[in-house]
Amino acid sequence: MNTIKVAILGASGYTGAELIRILLNHKKVEIVELVANSNAGQKIEQLYPHLIHYNLPALKKVEEVDFTKIDAVFGCLPHTTSQETFSKLLSDPKNSHLKIFDLSADFRLEDPANYQKWYDHEHVAQNLQPQAVYGLTEIHRNKIKKANLIACPGCYPTSALLPLIPLLQNNLIEKNDIIIDSKSGTSGAGRSVKQGNLFCEVNESVKAYGIGKHRHIGEIEQELSKAANSDLEIDFTPHLLPINRGIISTIYAKINPQFSVADIENCLQTKYEDEAFVRVIAGEPNIKDVVGTNFCVMAVKKARTANKVIIVSVIDNLCKGASGQAVQNMNLVFGFDEKEGLELSPLFP
Repeated sequence: MNTIKVAILGASGYTGAELIRILLNHKKVEIVELVANSNAGQKIEQLYPHLIHYNLPALKKVEEVDFTKIDAVFGCLPHTTSQETFSKLLSDPKNSHLKIFDLSADFRLEDPANYQKWYDHEHVAQNLQPQAVYGLTEIHRNKIKKANLIACPGCYPTSALLPLIPLLQNNLIEKNDIIIDSKSGTSGAGRSVKQGNLFCEVNESVKAYGIGKHRHIGEIEQELSKAANSDLEIDFTPHLLPINRGIISTIYAKINPQFSVADIENCLQTKYEDEAFVRVIAGEPNIKDVVGTNFCVMAVKKARTANKVIIVSVIDNLCKGASGQAVQNMNLVFGFDEKEGLELSPLFP
């Protein structure tokens, strides 16, 4: 396949704009439709002036798009709305060819009852859920290649699951008492105006939120339970940082008695040594080293308490935690080089 035609639903948000930034560098993609119902009729450069030079299509309503001429659809819609949109879209047999990469949470949770528990909303596309593949690229690569509906992971889960899944699969850490302390830039909350995200609210401050009940807990526990081959619970607390983008997750776990910190590091080094976008380093990961890139950088450290390990993981929440990983999955599905469009330099020197 030479090139594919792509539509971005929810193009006016931060993840939509990040997709445009990445796909403009992609040699195999043509962006042919940009959808944002509330901004239909506007040009994307009216919202993001830096895009004025690229002659991108005007924003449309979803019902104005002819999807028979599209190969791939990226969904950057709010949680609870993607289900309805894609259910309606795929009910038309003419659209059965579409490859869908959903960046919302609507298809990440395999059990619809679990979705309702964490998102307080009935799952309205339960017929599609069995088709969805959880799009954590480095873990589910073979399934993703064959899928038509890819549920791209959340940003916090990506930062935590990449270090933890190999360790649980190899029984290196205990299943209980996993603590994930994560901090994110404000772009993770989206572009809509919210009082808690105003400059005066977040500047010169850091706050915890969703304590003990954040929606991503369900997603993290689902994937870790599969890795451990048994149900487990984690303690996860997110924090809001006064920065634009980036996530740092500090993870605490107990090492199983027959193993050491060196075994933990060796496991992760071995798992990811051939991966383009995951690095295990000896130093201390820094958010600014990954912002604007599709990298996850992690480090393994010995805790002061015996038989415990500390793992620090950093990603860009808009790239590896959202749009970059979605493009990585698209590359897999269409047989492109997995790195195509994603060889990006950090936004900071």
